[in-house]
Amino acid sequence: MTSLETRMSYTHPLRGVSEGAATLDGLPEWNLSDLYDGMSDPDLARDLVRAADDSATFEARWKGKLTEAASKSGDEGLGAAMRDYEALDELMGRIGSYAGLLYSSNTADPTHGKFYGDVQEKLTDASAHVLFFTLELNLVDDQLLEQALANDPAFGHYRPWVADLRKDRPYQLEDRVEQLFHEKSVTGRAAWNRLFDETMTALRFEVGGETLVLEATLNKLQDPNGAVRQEAAEALAKTFGENIRTFTLITNTLAKDKEISDRWRGFQDIADSRHLANRVEPEVVDALASAVRSAYPRLSHRYYAMKAKWLGMDQMNHWDRNAPLPETPQAVIGWDEARETVLSAYGTFDPQMADIARNFFDKNWIDAPVRPGKAPGAFAHPTVPSAHPYILLNYMGKPRDVMTLAHELGHGVHQVLAGGQGPLMSSTPLTLAETASVFGEMLTFRLLLERTRDKRERKAMLAQKVEDMINTVVRQIAFYEFERKLHTERRQGELTSERIGELWLSVQAESLGPAIRIREGYETFWAYIPHFIHSPFYVYAYAFGDCLVNSLYAVYQNAESGFQQKYFEMLKAGGTKHHSELLAPFGLDASDPAFWDKGLSVIDGLISELEAMED
Repeated sequence: MTSLETRMSYTHPLRGVSEGAATLDGLPEWNLSDLYDGMSDPDLARDLVRAADDSATFEARWKGKLTEAASKSGDEGLGAAMRDYEALDELMGRIGSYAGLLYSSNTADPTHGKFYGDVQEKLTDASAHVLFFTLELNLVDDQLLEQALANDPAFGHYRPWVADLRKDRPYQLEDRVEQLFHEKSVTGRAAWNRLFDETMTALRFEVGGETLVLEATLNKLQDPNGAVRQEAAEALAKTFGENIRTFTLITNTLAKDKEISDRWRGFQDIADSRHLANRVEPEVVDALASAVRSAYPRLSHRYYAMKAKWLGMDQMNHWDRNAPLPETPQAVIGWDEARETVLSAYGTFDPQMADIARNFFDKNWIDAPVRPGKAPGAFAHPTVPSAHPYILLNYMGKPRDVMTLAHELGHGVHQVLAGGQGPLMSSTPLTLAETASVFGEMLTFRLLLERTRDKRERKAMLAQKVEDMINTVVRQIAFYEFERKLHTERRQGELTSERIGELWLSVQAESLGPAIRIREGYETFWAYIPHFIHSPFYVYAYAFGDCLVNSLYAVYQNAESGFQQKYFEMLKAGGTKHHSELLAPFGLDASDPAFWDKGLSVIDGLISELEAMED
């Protein structure tokens, strides 16, 4: 069964945080009734019972019989088993999606927390009955399985899913061990994830006489006033520091948990399980990371040196990294304007894309306001194909918030289009899951740039785009390097808070460069990054997606016709094709080391354009 985590897509830290929330009224809140009418909805209660009953029935009907079914067709064949399995995935996915979205809307509400925990337990119990299916299917002889795929059209429909499943075969454990791992996840990894979420949501920060939640405090790092930025950074450091033992324990425990799982399964490298889940070759990720690290001097180091000069500093403090330029417009962007901007950008590319995105606004599929207890950041959650995706934002009315809206709507459009593949094959590996989101950002940025005639505003827009790209590429690869160091060293024993801070500062100093002065307190800032907890090594997917989209957008600009159709076909494919198959129609190859340099050169070019504006 697909876990809630794999159904969610988290956006970057510090994306979509800005000032001016007090002036924004009437922001939409999502309507979850397309899933269930509430925690006490009789349909939800019935579905929970049905999930338990149907999963037990599935086990009784199919366990120990898959090899025999491989030689049959119709109601006795593997195609029938797959249909039953997919129906269970859809049912449990709907229940889990509702519980997860409700919990995200207010993680501080104890009734939501209890409901979420209870649902997780019930779904884990139910899915334990179907755990055997993928394990047993992987034990079916290759030749017999291939014959079943060829002779049973109902089973052949799932060929891409089966091919992906077979890649997990070398790392599969004995059935009872797999069941133990599965059932104990509720009291293990999932419990530590929940502890992180609820602890982070409960944190409060004192800035300017106000008591703020995390999102609003991070927003202050973009305040035009340097004193406000400093006070916010010091407040973050103070509260993180007061809670650092908890975050250190969570991080150590989950890193050890991953090491145990990797060791039992036979993964050699600390990131191999993520690469396998992403269906991407380790050498492709290594080439990406190496290309980005080599580009630090000409990207982040060079840009931050230029920005320090703009701000009248020899060196910027770490809290100045995302400071707005004096040219940056400070007016709050209303929700209607943000909506029009993104839909216009999408519509200029293709009306179909705008039509799909418009549903998110018209049908209340977006939760936009900042609220106490609400999950920080932003995500797009596909739920299940029989329903539709939902988007969570923390919208405060700045240009970066508009970009975040464009980003998450890109995910939403992708998820709608891929939904035609069904519950099992609609999910896209992380390496390509960021393609539509980053492409949506690029479309929106280009439209805004075309509309801007004032040279100073154009400079501010270009600078902001460069910063977003640096946050997406350089910062995320630095995160990836931090995780590699942390998980490698954790294999030798627990890490102290101080040691984790040292590892964090080492990668930050390398990636940010000499123009950024890292002040006391920044050594704790690793603690709030949710990706490290929820999805180890997820972060390189952002850099992968940004560099890929830079190359893809260049193809779009040079294409005479037909690009949109190819693009939609790529999104509709969901998880049915490898990245090499999906990129081939565009003449792109992620396994070519030069591919990454091409993507990075786009950022390089924007920085050069900014330098030219100084002449």
